[in-house]
Amino acid sequence: MEQRDGTDDHVDRWLPVLPGLDPDVEGVVTRAARLARHLLRMKERYLVAFDFQRHEFDTLHVLAGRRGRATPTELAADLDMAPPSVTARLDALERRGFVRRIPSTTDRRRVDIELTEAGNAAWLEAMEVLGHEDHRLLDALDPAERRTLADLLRRVMIVAEQPHPTPDRGADHER
Repeated sequence: MEQRDGTDDHVDRWLPVLPGLDPDVEGVVTRAARLARHLLRMKERYLVAFDFQRHEFDTLHVLAGRRGRATPTELAADLDMAPPSVTARLDALERRGFVRRIPSTTDRRRVDIELTEAGNAAWLEAMEVLGHEDHRLLDALDPAERRTLADLLRRVMIVAEQPHPTPDRGADHER
């Protein structure tokens, strides 16, 4: 008999209430949401040990992903934020010695944000700890299963990333 998780109980509770509910769709969506919440909680718990707030780590992470140097506008786009909102984050990270503002080499009116050695070291140390939970969870799968899961999730995300119209409440349902 296959092991059950909390989502199985969730689906069992909802099936009598919503007889048309597809238990597989509900199971996938609920598990994905619960997994995302779990990873976020663990990330926040681990980051406390490094004296990081999540938004600080996320900013360093994005900057590291740009090889340690980016414009504030690029960081804002990567973080899905308005550019002025990034300024306060950068000010705090600069006070901690994790980033520095430097004149742009291509435009005298612009500044670039650069990850310092201290910022890179703090980011790498936190990354190592954060990766432990990812591996702990995915060690439940063998390498072929992890590849299959990654491929299946990619297919779902390709659809999720496509523009879609807002559903018309009256189009599919009679009142």
